[in-house]
Amino acid sequence: MEPIVLDAAQARVLGSMVEKEITTPDYYPLSLNALMNACNQRSNRDPVMNLSEEDVQSALRGLQEQRLAGPARGADSRVTKYEHWLGEAFNFSRAEIALLCVLLLRGPQTPGELRGRTERMHGFAEIADVLAGLQKLMEREPALAAVLPRQPGTKESRYAHLLSGELPSVPIAEAATIASSGARSALEDRIAELESGMAELRGEFVALKEKIEALFN
Repeated sequence: MEPIVLDAAQARVLGSMVEKEITTPDYYPLSLNALMNACNQRSNRDPVMNLSEEDVQSALRGLQEQRLAGPARGADSRVTKYEHWLGEAFNFSRAEIALLCVLLLRGPQTPGELRGRTERMHGFAEIADVLAGLQKLMEREPALAAVLPRQPGTKESRYAHLLSGELPSVPIAEAATIASSGARSALEDRIAELESGMAELRGEFVALKEKIEALFN
C-alpha cells in the first residue's frame, strides 16, 4: 500500500468520522452539516478549526480518491451521508483505531495524554497497553505512527500519526527502545504505588494494634 498523505482538513474530517462512529453510533454515518460541526467543535480538537462546507467537501473528495472515506454505501436517506473506510484499508484493532483517531484530532501527544483522551473509545488499563498499541501502529508497513524526539525537560516522549507525511522522528530501533523503556517505567511506577499502599496499610495495622493493646492494659 502506498503511503497516505493527508492535508490538515482531510486529517480532521477523517478523525471526526472515526470518533463519531465510535462515540455516537446512532448518528453515524454523518450528513455534511453534522460532519462540518464535528470538524469544527471546540472540545477535543487541537487546533480548533473553522472549516467551511466547501472545505469539508473538498477534503471528502481527497479522502475518496485515497479510498479512505466517501458517501455511505447503501444508506437509505434523502440526505447524502458520509463514512470512513479505514477498517477496510487497515483492519485495525479497537486500540489502534482509538489511538490513531485521537492523534488525527489533537496532534502529537504523550502516552499518558492518549490514555486519558481515548477513554470514550477504548479503555487502556495501563500505560503499557497504550505503548503496545502505538508500537503496532509504528510496525505497520508503511508505518502509521512515529515517536518524536523527547523535548528538553519532559519525562515522556510524544507520538504522532504519519498519515500527513513523515515527521522528524528517532530511528526505528531507538523508537522500540523508548517504547520498551516506557513500559518498564509504567511497571516501575505501578510497583512503587503498590509498595506505598502496603506501607500505609502496615502503618494503619500498627496503629490499630496499639489502640487494642491500650484498651486491655
